[in-house]
Amino acid sequence: MGARVTTSSLTLLVGLAALSLYALAFGQISLSFGDALSALAGLQGDELVSQIVLDIRLPRVLTAIIAGGALGIAGVLMQALFRNPVADAWSLGLLAGGQLGVALTVTAAAFAGPAAVSFLTVFSGPSITVAAAIGVALTAVFMLALGRKIGAITLLVVGLMIGFTAQGVTSVLLHFAARAGGRVYGGWSDASFAGVEAANLPWLAAPVLGGIALAVFTAKPLTSLLLGETYAKSLGVKVSSLRWLALAATVALVAPVVAFCGPVSFIGLIAPHFARALAGSARILPLLPLAALGGALLALMGDVIVHAPWEQHFLHLNAILAMVGAPIVILILVYSPTVKGWR
Repeated sequence: MGARVTTSSLTLLVGLAALSLYALAFGQISLSFGDALSALAGLQGDELVSQIVLDIRLPRVLTAIIAGGALGIAGVLMQALFRNPVADAWSLGLLAGGQLGVALTVTAAAFAGPAAVSFLTVFSGPSITVAAAIGVALTAVFMLALGRKIGAITLLVVGLMIGFTAQGVTSVLLHFAARAGGRVYGGWSDASFAGVEAANLPWLAAPVLGGIALAVFTAKPLTSLLLGETYAKSLGVKVSSLRWLALAATVALVAPVVAFCGPVSFIGLIAPHFARALAGSARILPLLPLAALGGALLALMGDVIVHAPWEQHFLHLNAILAMVGAPIVILILVYSPTVKGWR
């Protein structure tokens, strides 16, 4: 199984590198692969080409890779934690909770006056990340507590209703926010990888790296939890502590993505199933690199389609992801043996 995971990971990595180069070269203004590579190496003499590649496209490509990878790993953790094959940050309302946290912060700053809006703008990286983390964390804790009292199908319905409610409240809040506050919030409510500047990439990447470290640390005990709490406890796993660690990892992975990219849907749901198919196993540790690479590849593919040189622009990222993700969810709900066991 180790060779299978290694081969699959290397194949995905090569595909991701090739797609990244394509994304750097092609768009509204098409460049040659040689020009894109020269700009990356700092050898491009044309200032406009360097600006297009390094200042516009490279941050967007890196954002898509980081965000897609983070959501893929978060999906693996959530599906293991809830023992639910259609659990992810979107379906359980975590993305909407993060949205609401950012909207509350922006609205509060708008009402507090110009100085608060100025502070929020200057410190938009850490401030919106923390706001999103609080929203994601509170929603995750609520859903975990609720998940121990109700069935899996009901939990998904509740998660979707929480998402719709949070999005409605967010829309109302932003109606009352000052125009400057609205600019801080930006247009990410539709989800996009294009709004992240190079200066903010560390604020996106640092929490994600922490979440990955926690995910690796909890991988082995989470695998035992797949066989039930009793089995996990018989192996000496402290189930309660494990849940909190897995939730902390999920928040660290999801919150920065929500803060900077908006509610990117379906990636966290699809990538774990893709990883299981490639690994031929449900063990958590081998799934992590495959889900990360698969999620990054899916996110970048969606971004490439969105930023293709369409005559009538523009496409929404979540619309593209929904066209792929929704049919997969339907197939899982209809044919998955695990789902059939809920009925």
